[in-house]
Amino acid sequence: MSNPMLDEAVLATVTANSGDRRHPLMFVNATIHTLDPVIGDLEGADLLLGGEVIVAVGPSLHTAAEDDGAIVVDCTGLTIVPAVVDGAALAGLRLRGADRVGTLTPGNPATFAVVADRSAGTSQLEMIIWRPGQAAAVVVDGEFALVNGRRLTPAPADPDPEPDRRPRAVRSPYLGMWVDETGFVHQELTADGRYDETRGGRPHAYQGSFWIDGDRIVYRDDLGFWAYGRFADGVLHHAGCTFHRQ
Repeated sequence: MSNPMLDEAVLATVTANSGDRRHPLMFVNATIHTLDPVIGDLEGADLLLGGEVIVAVGPSLHTAAEDDGAIVVDCTGLTIVPAVVDGAALAGLRLRGADRVGTLTPGNPATFAVVADRSAGTSQLEMIIWRPGQAAAVVVDGEFALVNGRRLTPAPADPDPEPDRRPRAVRSPYLGMWVDETGFVHQELTADGRYDETRGGRPHAYQGSFWIDGDRIVYRDDLGFWAYGRFADGVLHHAGCTFHRQ
């Protein structure tokens, strides 16, 4: 059975209004994994965007959609998950809620994925990090970047938003090959500030840049997705997985 997709007619309207902030975007009837410990997971809920940020999340927001002139995207049978993933938070290593990155809560960046509702939240997070093309949609800073498997924005020529701060050579005790506990994912961190993923024996499955600050690692893959992780006691926690150096 094919994955549920988003309605093409609605998406044509969304695309036509790309960059037009006069019409807020509202995603309705979705299962939403907020990753916020207070809000939790929501069934049949709505997500309202205001430009680049999330304005509201919860049930029955769509009742006021017409009053606000919102463009409504029906996500029945679909799940919304963050596309900015804090692996340390998923591993329970964040002490304060304010330290968490990527939760789908008001005021946070409107960067998330709409995926088939087939499994629990963490599995969906892993799927969107490693196989974003399988998503029904990816929204980055309030704009559709990928819809029904089609890229709407070009891959970034330079994944570093601050090239003057990009390290040309990385010196870190954490460089090398990291392998998850299942042996399925191999992640190599190299001295030129790049990472290279092998998944299930498929080489170069995902590639991108990384930055290490103390025990924290920040990734940005060449598709434009951000992810976060932390090294603790010789273990790398990233995207819901646990890696050991080979």
